[in-house]
Amino acid sequence: MGTSDNAAADAQEHTGIAAQDWAQASADPQYRAAVIDLLGALAYGELSAFERLAEDAKLAPTMDDKAELAKMASAEFHHFERLRERLAQIEAEPNEAMEPFAGALDEFHRQTAPSDWLEGLVKAYVGDSIASDFYREVAARLDTDTRGLVLAVLDDTGHATFAVEKVRAAIEAEPRVGGRLALWARRLMGEALSQAQRVVADRDALSTMLVGGVADGFDLAEVGRMFSRITEAHTKRMAALGLAA
Repeated sequence: MGTSDNAAADAQEHTGIAAQDWAQASADPQYRAAVIDLLGALAYGELSAFERLAEDAKLAPTMDDKAELAKMASAEFHHFERLRERLAQIEAEPNEAMEPFAGALDEFHRQTAPSDWLEGLVKAYVGDSIASDFYREVAARLDTDTRGLVLAVLDDTGHATFAVEKVRAAIEAEPRVGGRLALWARRLMGEALSQAQRVVADRDALSTMLVGGVADGFDLAEVGRMFSRITEAHTKRMAALGLAA
């Protein structure tokens, strides 16, 4: 999972909710609802990533590749367990928190089912990185406890380096593969951004937090800048893969 260039946001001194711990911040029922939504979306995303990596392992051309993907799948499942435990700790029912996001995520995966091993690698690298960039942007506005957990579960499981090495090697061996994968990556980018915007729009507490209804939230102009930063980070990742964005 990659990160967008939001060092400036991270460098700012945290104020408002971002300077509070969970016990203080969760006194605001709207903020609490937004965090439950966020953790639910993240948890279902990690569970989906685990399932997808386990599926991708079946397409892997070598035993080493299978083992590498299985190790990454295990890391994603561990992230899922941490999020599920946290939801239970804050007295939210984990399945209920995840359920609103299952439809959109499942639909994204249906729309973007890879046809081969390389498409699967690009999908995991591009799709997971866009989601990770989005959640990192949101994390800057969260209370200290929730922010720490979100950043911990966004840690790269090793997939980025693995995907870059394998895709670059494949393009070197057969350059025409690059055109097909570049088109595929563009499609993934469009689908992932549409899905992120749909999810936020459908959840009142989340959208209110993003557009500034909760202290230290985004304003609409900042939401636009956030998606610009995510798009820019995607362009850099495409270059790392040896693909045109």
